[in-house]
Amino acid sequence: MAKILVIEDERPVRENLVELLEAEDYETYSTENGLLGTVWAYNHFPDLIICDVMMPEIDGYEVLSGLRANSVTASIPLIFLTAKADKTDIRRGMNLGADDYLTKPFSRKEVLEAISSRLSKQKILTEYYHQERQNVEKLQQELLQMKHSIAEKDRLLKNLQEDLSQAVPQLKIALSILKKSNLKQQRKNTLKMVQRLCMEELNLLQEIPHFKDLFPAEDAELIQKIIDYTP
Repeated sequence: MAKILVIEDERPVRENLVELLEAEDYETYSTENGLLGTVWAYNHFPDLIICDVMMPEIDGYEVLSGLRANSVTASIPLIFLTAKADKTDIRRGMNLGADDYLTKPFSRKEVLEAISSRLSKQKILTEYYHQERQNVEKLQQELLQMKHSIAEKDRLLKNLQEDLSQAVPQLKIALSILKKSNLKQQRKNTLKMVQRLCMEELNLLQEIPHFKDLFPAEDAELIQKIIDYTP
């Protein structure tokens, strides 16, 4: 059940609210002034605060300003209690971030409806925030996996380049033999030898876009000839 803090300096009003809320099974706490209420909220993080506007020590506006200035308590819904219905006062509270106003005297129905409305909206916001957090965490994980994938790809390409750099001399010899071979069977045998020696590397290269950029121009041209060569 939701945890509600009542900040009210008038004892009868405070006790009446506490009794009303406890009857509805809300976990209810109360303080008699704004300073104590602010400190309690900082330490216990209620789900909702009902706060009088005119109080000693610090008034309701100062309570609200203090809560909204703290990142931990900034999103706690706050409902003002006031004996004044002046539009200027209401606008001031709304500008500071008040979620609702209840004008004294108020009915049980008004209090419960205001609380229910604020808690429902807060639940929606909390669920939205939770979903967005999950989305961000998922995106971070995907980016991390992508980073690892890129690192692995770079490692594989580096290994492939090293393997091919060792195979280039053999490819050069094989190509030279191919050029000098006049007999068709001899050319076929030489091509088979090249394919057998470098089959894995050549197959991998054909799957890599712009693989020529990985090698010196002369070697890249030679490798392309081997790949394209047909008997």
